[in-house]
Amino acid sequence: MNSKLLMASSAVFLGAIGVLASFFPQEILALARIEETRISVLLIQMMAALYMAFGMLNWMAKGNIMGGIYYRPVTMGNVIHFGVGGIALVKAALVMPAAAWLWVATIPYSLFAVLFAKVFFTHPVKS
Repeated sequence: MNSKLLMASSAVFLGAIGVLASFFPQEILALARIEETRISVLLIQMMAALYMAFGMLNWMAKGNIMGGIYYRPVTMGNVIHFGVGGIALVKAALVMPAAAWLWVATIPYSLFAVLFAKVFFTHPVKS
């Protein structure tokens, strides 16, 4: 598994979500059919900051050895983020089948969860 490619692709994915959420919070709320209030816009923008920060963390860590005991906190953070996020998205997508846009986020989230779990449980050096 090429952890550099995984870290770079997850960084771009998270960064893109962060930039979109930062500049288009009203449109995201409308897509999700959530009432636009000052607090809901603020929460979307705060979420955008988290996505951009996590994307930057992954981008800056992409050159390091990942897996096993190496860079365990960064790897575990990604496993938890994508794992819990993927589960939540799958549950939401199954409950709301009319919201097909949920699968656009569910598929990459679930894929990243599986790939980061593989990196976490695999030693980076071949024996």
